[in-house]
Amino acid sequence: MAQPVLREAGPADAHAVIKLWQAAGLTRPWNDPATDYHLAMANPACTVILAEQEGTPAATIMVGYDGHRGWVYYLGVAPAFQRQGLGRALMQAAEQWLAARDCPKLMLMVRADNLATKAFYAALGYEPQAVETLGRRLDGR
Repeated sequence: MAQPVLREAGPADAHAVIKLWQAAGLTRPWNDPATDYHLAMANPACTVILAEQEGTPAATIMVGYDGHRGWVYYLGVAPAFQRQGLGRALMQAAEQWLAARDCPKLMLMVRADNLATKAFYAALGYEPQAVETLGRRLDGR
């Protein structure tokens, strides 16, 4: 199989990226993926990196830098392309994107019961942090 092409997604990629997020099981009813995508496109401190395999969207990652630390979201690989190293390649691309912006630290959130994903990140050298995330909805949902 040919090497994947990694590139920053643009507004025209919205439909394909959201479809991939849905196929990878990343979407949740309380987060509108179209809103998330369009906000990322409008924010210069954020991007979505798309991996294409022979012209087909195969995997994505959303990455942003808040000025203090970097964050990744929506790392997802389409089922037909899983177990081919695309997740690892996208994490490396996200790290490079952040390093180019002098970001000193990368954080991500994983649901506590998502053991397979936690194992994936552990294999990449990510470690649990002694923090808890707290949240509050501001949009009335």
